[in-house]
This record gives sequence, C-alpha cells and structure tokens, in this order.
Amino acid sequence: MSFEVFVFLIILALAFDFMNGFHDAANSIATVVSTGVLRPHHAVAFAAFFNFAALFIFQLKVAATVGKGIVDPSIVDHYVIFGALTGALAWNIVTWYYGLPSSSSHALIGGLIGAVVAKVGTVGLINSGIGKTLVFIVVSPALGFLLGGMLMLAVSWLYRRSAPSRVDRWFRRLQLFSAGYYSLGHGANDAQKTIGVIWLLMISGGYLAADAQRPPDWVILSCYVAIALGTLLGGWRIVKTMGQRLTKIKPVGGFCAETGGAITLTFASLAGIPVSTTHTITGAIVGVGSAHKLSAVRWGLAGNIVWAWILTIPCSAFMAAVAWYLGELYL
Repeated sequence: MSFEVFVFLIILALAFDFMNGFHDAANSIATVVSTGVLRPHHAVAFAAFFNFAALFIFQLKVAATVGKGIVDPSIVDHYVIFGALTGALAWNIVTWYYGLPSSSSHALIGGLIGAVVAKVGTVGLINSGIGKTLVFIVVSPALGFLLGGMLMLAVSWLYRRSAPSRVDRWFRRLQLFSAGYYSLGHGANDAQKTIGVIWLLMISGGYLAADAQRPPDWVILSCYVAIALGTLLGGWRIVKTMGQRLTKIKPVGGFCAETGGAITLTFASLAGIPVSTTHTITGAIVGVGSAHKLSAVRWGLAGNIVWAWILTIPCSAFMAAVAWYLGELYL
C-alpha cells in the first residue's frame, strides 16, 4: 500500500466518522430540541462538546473490538478497508436522505463483513465478535426501553402530587444533564469504531506493529474531532423523526429517555461492545412513550425504523462487497 493510498483511506475514514456524527446528531439532541429546552444550534454545540469530551473519560475498548474482534486482521488490506468504509458511507447517505435513524455502527461492521467475505469468504470472520454485536442489536434497544420506561414510571410516582408546571421547570434543567451524559456515551462508543478501523488499516499497511496496544494519539484525537464536527452540523431530517414523529416528548420524558439510553451506552462502552446509539435512544424513547400509554407511540413508524435496523448490516455488506471489487480494479 502506497503512502498516497494510506492517506486517502485515512481521509475516507474521517469522512465516515464525520458522517457518523452528522447522521447520529439526532440521538443526542432530538429530545432537548423537541421539548424546547435548547434551541437547535445551541443543542448541537452542546452535544458536540460532550462527544469530544468522551476522549478524556473512556478507554479504547470498543476500538479494540472493532479493530481486532470482528474480522481477522491478517486478512485485511487497503481494499478491504476501502470497501468497508465506502459501503458504510453509502448506506448512511441513503438512510439520511430518507430520514431513517439507522445505525452507523452496524453499517461499518456490515461493511467490514461484506468486504472480507468478498475477498476470502466467511473464513475471515470472527464469530464471537460478530455474535456479540448481533446480540446487542436486540439487547441495547431493549435495555434502553426498559430503563427509559422504568425511570418514567418512577419519576411519575415520585412527583405525582407536584404541579405539572413545577415538574416541567425542574426537568428542563435536569435534561441538560441527561443530554450531556448521553452525548458522552455517543462519543465514547461511536468515535471509537472509526479509531478501530484506522488502527486496523495501520497494522495491515505496516505502519503499526500487530501487537500495538493502542493507535497513535493523532488517530484518537482526529476521530473525536471529526465526530464532534459532524454532530455540530447536525442531521435535521432525523431529528424530526426521533423527536416528534415517534412519540410526543416532554422534558420529564426527555430526561428519562436520555438517562436510560446513556446508562446503556456506558455499560456497553466499558465492556467494549460496539452498539448502536440510534437503536438505544429509539428504544428509550419508545419505553418512555409506552410508560405513559401504548397508544402514545406511533408503532407503524417504529416498525419502519426496525426494518431499517434489520437491513443495515446486509445492505451495507453488499455495498461494501461491490466497493471492494471496484477497489481491486481501480484503486
């Protein structure tokens, strides 16, 4: 791999990371915008700050899983990385255009799987890492649903005798805490996936030893900056879907959804499990809406979102396989 190709793939990886933040901005800010706690431009700046701040709090366990636990690093070359990133980017653009909150994380993992299978077949896959990721496609939204719903029920019981206006005023302030906490979790889990891919690229290209315990600091810093900038510019199509069309959210509901989702992301990041921040917050929002009443959730729209989740890995894998083939021909 020439140095020029290496630089091109680093730029492509950072473009994916930027698109990840742009695509997933709704995860962090949909509820605070929809409840009127923050104005849109203030909200994205707030979320971007905490996305970047995660750099100083969480270890690189998710990056290690993506870099060494999904596909066999010895099989990866620059064509595989090109295919994986191109497939993931293509799927993100399609789902952003249609306003569907799909998972950038699973798009990237699907891209890695598709490019490796196109090159050597299934022998290049690490079943334990893929299996853990697939299990958490179900676990992360379910846990977000459970925690968001339980928090909503607990808060409703604790403040059952308080005036609604007073509760609203308190939770407008508390929602700043919950949105910041969720944005930390988003930065910790999502930025590290791109770090893992660049780590894999550097090992496969001979720019880093195979037994290196971490990538260079410039890789870590640039990935956190890229996702924060993407969040800063925001993905407003998806904000509308997440914050208003799925269920109506008040500040108390926003606090419960963000806190439930943030707890789920903290657990996953500490365990080194790459999960979908989109799945997590969607599950939490639906849990909060269901705690109020089942009819408060627009289940038809929720079903469309679930279909986007199901299709993400196979579709991004297919796109990555095509991109790998084109890369072999022209890169």
